[in-house]
Parts: sequence; structure tokens; C-alpha cells
Amino acid sequence: MLSSPALRARRTAELIAEKIGYEQKNLVIDDRLYGACAEFLFDVIRGLNDQVKSAMLFGHNPELTELARRFSGAISHMPTCAVAQFTFDATSWKDVGPSVLAKVSFDFPKNSGA
Repeated sequence: MLSSPALRARRTAELIAEKIGYEQKNLVIDDRLYGACAEFLFDVIRGLNDQVKSAMLFGHNPELTELARRFSGAISHMPTCAVAQFTFDATSWKDVGPSVLAKVSFDFPKNSGA
């Protein structure tokens, strides 16, 4: 779990970590995520250690929406507390991108399905 140092992003990451049983000590507060453009966020993902099997980013809009759109055109906006999950057919983070996208899940609190 990587979070921007901003209070709201960090607090959201802490709450999610608690809910899923993720140890708070493993939460990484990364100053680079505050105000980073989508391309830089993409670089952060591609730079992850390949021993990491999954990653969660907690940050800000419009950058996270732009990043999500790079992976899937089906996502046009990421409202507050939205969750976009991307599964890739890649063996290395450096290979992650739209061309190896296997699955997309997207949800947000006010999604009523109507």
C-alpha cells in the first residue's frame, strides 16, 4: 500500500489497511504521490519490485482518474473513495500497461447500480 502524505489519502489508506488486516507498519507514505501527474504515477507502478504481487495506491484526482483511464477507457471519473482494480497478464511491474490488461473492476460508494 502506497499513500500520498496528504491527511485524507493517508487516513483512507489506514482505514482500508485496518479493514483488510494489512499491517499499518507496511503502509508506505510516499511524498512523490502528492501532486504527481498520471505519467509519474505510472512510473511508480512500473518501478515496483517484482517481489510485490499486488499494490494499492491512495492519492488524488484528477491524477488517479487519468491513470485509471490509461488502463481502461471504461473509467471516465474516479469519485471520492472509488476503487479501481486492474489485473494484468505480466510477470514484471515494468511490463504493466493497457496491452496486458486482463481484468478491470470498478466501484465507488454512491454507485447505486441505477
